[in-house]
Amino acid sequence: MMKNSPADGCFNPQKNIHLFKKLLNITKIVNFDNKMNISDWIHGREIRGKATFSIVDVKDAFAERPSKSINTELSRQVSRGRVQSVYRGFYVIVPVQYQLKGVIPPVYYVDDLMDYVGKPYYVGLLSAAAMHGASHQRAMKTQVTTIMPRIKVSGKNSLLEWNYRQEIPETFIMQKNAEIGTLRYSGPELTAVDLVQFASHVGGYQRVATVLAELMDSVDMGKIGRLMPFTTVVTIQRLGYLLERVLSRQSQADELFQVLKTQGSWNSILLSNDRDRRAGAPANRWHVNGNIDIEVDDLCV
Repeated sequence: MMKNSPADGCFNPQKNIHLFKKLLNITKIVNFDNKMNISDWIHGREIRGKATFSIVDVKDAFAERPSKSINTELSRQVSRGRVQSVYRGFYVIVPVQYQLKGVIPPVYYVDDLMDYVGKPYYVGLLSAAAMHGASHQRAMKTQVTTIMPRIKVSGKNSLLEWNYRQEIPETFIMQKNAEIGTLRYSGPELTAVDLVQFASHVGGYQRVATVLAELMDSVDMGKIGRLMPFTTVVTIQRLGYLLERVLSRQSQADELFQVLKTQGSWNSILLSNDRDRRAGAPANRWHVNGNIDIEVDDLCV
């Protein structure tokens, strides 16, 4: 009998076909990532707890696909409400709890977004004040402070309001867990100083005083002096005036005055640069002309 003949059981065409099909299926499994569509890829990221991605991430995952095809599919996912484009080339996967409203709060993704743009940041001003319990004057948008150059504002990030500093005072930044990842926000001392320094960003000194009335219980005045490299003498003058003459927080005003004295002499200024100097306004040690009225009763609402 010949070797490898059907009689000795060594040659079995049907068995070989079965093995070939099995090998083919294994190959398909190995190449599954190459056959995966973008919708499946998005779902895969979501179940692994990755709620954001960039256009670069998609192009890396689908290197064999032309850019036009990828952009078309991403536009389709946006139109279906599956993802949102909140910045050029940056996407957020819409979680179930926000699908009905179709609006994702920026605090959900801002940490990932700022990592994507490569800038330090913190949530500040009224948004930070609300995190410290001063919530009666909430901002309509999430107020984020970062460094220059400016972030390009568009309808894609309309729920974000940008503010800029030359440098981020890292020792005054706090951090907490967010729905995904972490969230950086200004501590109470930096928040208080920012509210005065950038009063025009929050609606003026009436609103600033209202927020400070709630916020100052959380402020450690012993830390304010370390903020001087990041603020101005004028800001400290105005903050001191508000504490002493409007909010009647004498002990905190006294501590702040000691900080101000380390800055040498200071000039007379207006409380609000939007109004003329008020004749006959009471003199004060802060050399601030109180040219606008702030009603203390309004702070107790």
